[in-house]
Amino acid sequence: MPSGTVELIQRRGNRQKAVLPVRIKGKDSAGKAFDELAHTLDVTPTGARLGSVRRELTVLDEVTVFYRQRKMQFRVVWIKKMKGTSEFQVGLQAVTQDREAWGLAPDSPAPMSASHASGVA
Repeated sequence: MPSGTVELIQRRGNRQKAVLPVRIKGKDSAGKAFDELAHTLDVTPTGARLGSVRRELTVLDEVTVFYRQRKMQFRVVWIKKMKGTSEFQVGLQAVTQDREAWGLAPDSPAPMSASHASGVA
């Protein structure tokens, strides 16, 4: 188990693969404020797994995620440094939930990436 992991929390929903552009804002592990672009790798109604995070975060810290017109508060539940890069994957759990965070219907197919939608493989 990676060192940046708290005890496992039962996932409340099934993961849905979805690569969505997001902006994340918060404080990194050094306490420095940041605001940067990243993307989801998969989502659930109450959380997400982010990729391309370039700041080391701290488990249990809160971050704000912006997606389209949505602004959502999440708690960091795990972090994983990607080998050979300066990037991290981050597991997030919603702090509050007024509605389904990602605007995806439970049984709808995941949105396609721009390259996939345009027919580029």
